[in-house]
Amino acid sequence: MVTKEKLGKALFVLGAIICIISAISIFVFLIIKSAPAFIKIGVLDLVFGDNWSPSVSDNYNNALKGSYGIFTMIIGTIVSTLGALTIGGVLGYFTSIFLVFYCPKKLKPIAIMIINLLAGIPSVVYGFFGISFLLPFLSKIAPNNGSGLLATSIILGIMILPTIISLSRVALESVPRQYYEGSVAIGANHTSTVFKIMVPSARGGILASLVLGTGRALGEAMAVVMVAGNFPTYPNGLFGSFRTLTANIVLEMGYAGEVQEGALIATGVILLMLVTTINIIFNKISIGTVKAIATTQNSNKIKTKTESILRKINFSKIGEIASKIAGITVAIILFMIVSFIFVKGLPTIINHPWFIFGKFQFGSEEITILPSLICTVLVAVISLIIATPIGIMTAIYLNEYAKKEGRLATIVRGAINILAGVPSIVYGLFGMITFVKIFGGTSSILSGALTISIILLPTIVRSTEESLKRVLDSLRQGSLALGAGKLRTILKVIIPSALPGILSAVILSIGRVVSESAPLLYTMGSVIKQIPSSVFDSGATLSVALYQLSGEGWYINEAYATAVVLIILVFALNLIAELTVKGLSKRLKGDTNEGKSKK
Repeated sequence: MVTKEKLGKALFVLGAIICIISAISIFVFLIIKSAPAFIKIGVLDLVFGDNWSPSVSDNYNNALKGSYGIFTMIIGTIVSTLGALTIGGVLGYFTSIFLVFYCPKKLKPIAIMIINLLAGIPSVVYGFFGISFLLPFLSKIAPNNGSGLLATSIILGIMILPTIISLSRVALESVPRQYYEGSVAIGANHTSTVFKIMVPSARGGILASLVLGTGRALGEAMAVVMVAGNFPTYPNGLFGSFRTLTANIVLEMGYAGEVQEGALIATGVILLMLVTTINIIFNKISIGTVKAIATTQNSNKIKTKTESILRKINFSKIGEIASKIAGITVAIILFMIVSFIFVKGLPTIINHPWFIFGKFQFGSEEITILPSLICTVLVAVISLIIATPIGIMTAIYLNEYAKKEGRLATIVRGAINILAGVPSIVYGLFGMITFVKIFGGTSSILSGALTISIILLPTIVRSTEESLKRVLDSLRQGSLALGAGKLRTILKVIIPSALPGILSAVILSIGRVVSESAPLLYTMGSVIKQIPSSVFDSGATLSVALYQLSGEGWYINEAYATAVVLIILVFALNLIAELTVKGLSKRLKGDTNEGKSKK
């Protein structure tokens, strides 16, 4: 019995250690691979140089012929992120207020599901929408085809909306109801209470959502490549072509020379440092929430002439109007994206069903995505087989065994935060450096699945841990009181009670696999081939296939149809997750009630 308990705990600790090793490995491997480039080029020349014109023939033994300055791309990344925050931050902030305080109760669950759908749409679909709809629209007022800073900011702003809306909504709903009731009781109306009491009280969570949205915008690659123009220079106006750090990696890694490859990996290191800085800011904001609220309350007591003038303006009413407009705007944006793609893509699927189910033939002009669909399923299955047990074991260790202030638990949580903040493109570089070379130096389904499994770990760990926290302590104590050991209590009582949340995390992780493209581009391949015969074959997933079909410009109709399949797949996964959680929750509650009635 004692041996089983020790073995169980050892397995849970092993899952936590794997998470730590994964986080450390990403840093160590990237630094090792980028160090020769930093030394050869020079850190200052690489970071602050503004001329990127690499030479494929450059190597570490001879003098450099090319230039490797990425400062223009650092500026482009920062400026486009600020533009995305201006658009997505404002819309997301007011939309979250609308959902919590102004949205009709019957529409709220539907609205939240729509926001979840927006979060699950692959980035390449947003990019495809950008080149198919947004760029032609902007070209009417632009001196070029519409690409540039404005288009990039709009697409990134739409992409970070779900993150900002969801986290801000949770922060607003977490404010104690007594705050609202107390304000109304002393005579304040609904709108004044919302914007003078409830919103300031949730300031920390709202700011945290903006910080996480910033990290999302900084790490985006595929959508940016499709709308930015990608010339390596400083952003010059709203329609000037520019390039971001992520776009630089995507565009040139496929044919890079020795020094050029090192410089691109070094670019990933710098990008990782930027995102890590964002995560540090997030932690500072989370810790300083109470202080921020206290400071706000004290500052409200200070009366100045400026404040007296501003009080004459009814900001609360303006905020109410802005919230309703934002909610409607977000709904329109989603409707435009989905309807535009469906109108363009459905005819191809209806008129040519072989596009989905047809057999692939070399040299044929008839495109079929059946091999990509099978590749997507294989990657999803393998990555979940790897990530799910590790993530669940880690969550069980953190919630059931680890001390809250313990050293190992702190390290594990730090590793999970690092893995959650690593941009997808950096995962792609790590997978290319490690897994691809381990399996013979060629892209493969297994390499892609191993890379994706690391990406899924933070989602599974966090969701499972939250589900475990919701299990009543009375169930644990009752099981132990009846003589069951801790391991048996975990396996027979705690995990079954937390199963709805765990399954929801697994299903949503499948959506993450479907939506990823940048990591798989370098680890699995980008060519639509025949149906794979083994996990060591290369191939393109649906999102990568969409990127390839839209990028060449020869198969636009097929690209629209692929986008339709992706959206339907993501929607189906979200719906399955919702129904699974509700069904299991009702079943567990029903069992509880049934047990009570028997007594």
